[in-house]
Amino acid sequence: MAAKLWEYCNVLGDNGLSTAEFVEQLAYLIFLKTTDEIAPAGYNWNSLAEKETSNLGDHYRAVLAELAKADPATTVGSLFAGSQNRIPNVDLLRKLIVDPIDAVDWEGPIANLTGDAFEVLLARSAEDTKTGAGQYFTPRPLVNAIIDVMQPRPTDTITDPACGTGGFLIAAHRYILEHHLQELSPQEILALGSGRIWGQELVPNTVRLGVMNMLLHGLGSAAGQSLVMTEDALLRPPSRHASLVLAHPPFGNTLSITTVDRNGMLEREDPHYRRNDFEITTTNKQINFLQHIMSLMEMNGRAAVIVPDNVLFDKSGAYLTLRRRLLEHFDLHTILRLPTGIFYASGIKANVLFFDKIPRIDGKPNTSQVWVYDLRTDMQFSRKQKSLQQADLADFVEAYLPGGSHSDRSETERFRCFPYAELIARTHLNLDIVWSEEPAPDDTHSVLPPEVIAREIVENLESALSQFASIADALSGESLPQTDR
Repeated sequence: MAAKLWEYCNVLGDNGLSTAEFVEQLAYLIFLKTTDEIAPAGYNWNSLAEKETSNLGDHYRAVLAELAKADPATTVGSLFAGSQNRIPNVDLLRKLIVDPIDAVDWEGPIANLTGDAFEVLLARSAEDTKTGAGQYFTPRPLVNAIIDVMQPRPTDTITDPACGTGGFLIAAHRYILEHHLQELSPQEILALGSGRIWGQELVPNTVRLGVMNMLLHGLGSAAGQSLVMTEDALLRPPSRHASLVLAHPPFGNTLSITTVDRNGMLEREDPHYRRNDFEITTTNKQINFLQHIMSLMEMNGRAAVIVPDNVLFDKSGAYLTLRRRLLEHFDLHTILRLPTGIFYASGIKANVLFFDKIPRIDGKPNTSQVWVYDLRTDMQFSRKQKSLQQADLADFVEAYLPGGSHSDRSETERFRCFPYAELIARTHLNLDIVWSEEPAPDDTHSVLPPEVIAREIVENLESALSQFASIADALSGESLPQTDR
């Protein structure tokens, strides 16, 4: 299935369509094909399949426009919001409808393969550095290793506040079904895909890919509420909390925001997120996402969060306060030092922070010791020549001792334990811990590649446009007299 779809991706690429745009169009068509009864009469799959080629382009645009009217909180609304036909000509559109879509028996065994095929296309679109799509795609071997050590449970409420294409949420759902299916009732299985697992994502185009990816993996309902909310997760305190938070937030530093009052009027432009639940007022997205995740966690909840190196060593007061809070108010029990060459841009140095939210007793720090696993020293990877594989993380998963007590862990050449007293005494509370021969960290770690900076600028513009669109809608709806159209 993936090979067939990739053939068409190459054909459309020759006609000016990027891989990300092709996957987006594919999401529309697969949704229409597999949920024909959900779309309004005259705007469903049959209406496309039966349309004469000469009228197909206009009708496809009309279908997208009609479905874009759906409530954005629904699966249909989140998938088709702002949708456009980007297939360059009707002949290619007809071929795409007839060959890889309509010819497939979506009720047969191949239906089980479509999610994996879609994942292959997402992974390939992540290699397109021009579009910046890669920052929404966390390498799946890393996702799976994190899931293996976190061991999601059927009783968990699971969220990702920057869910991208849904990798963490899909993997958590799959893990639960693989390890707990026999003990779950049909109602409990249904509950997993109708509210116990959810995400947020700022960029609408990424939301639609995430929603489609989740649907193809059996997570969510085509006719129900969307499991991915299209919004800036940092704007307000969480309305609900989770026992398990899995996240790979954006690595950029700043983002200007616009706030709107209850009447839809522009209130102020402010680069800071001023939230009562934030101890640190800053423009820094890295710090704010970690603060948001801290608020998002239930008491006794767990989190695994991918962060860039500078979160661990930056000397500024905001970062120092953040690290101190992680050590004192949370149990920051494990840090995984990731190798370079595994993300969308070469040179990215990152870590996974594993921490629990537990009650603080008598003002004592909740972290007693931090285990650091070094997967970076003497490890060489690249996205094309030597990509990260599941086997590369097997030793970390075993050393983590999933489901066991941290006190039963054993030190190895790559896995070391550092007591709280030693950590708190380190200069600038530096948690970028190295014990093998490696150049000392410096501020060059925090210099992001040009494509990351460019993508951050695009995010800022998209966020601003979204906010102004909300203001315009509010003004037209409340401040202006209603007229017939």
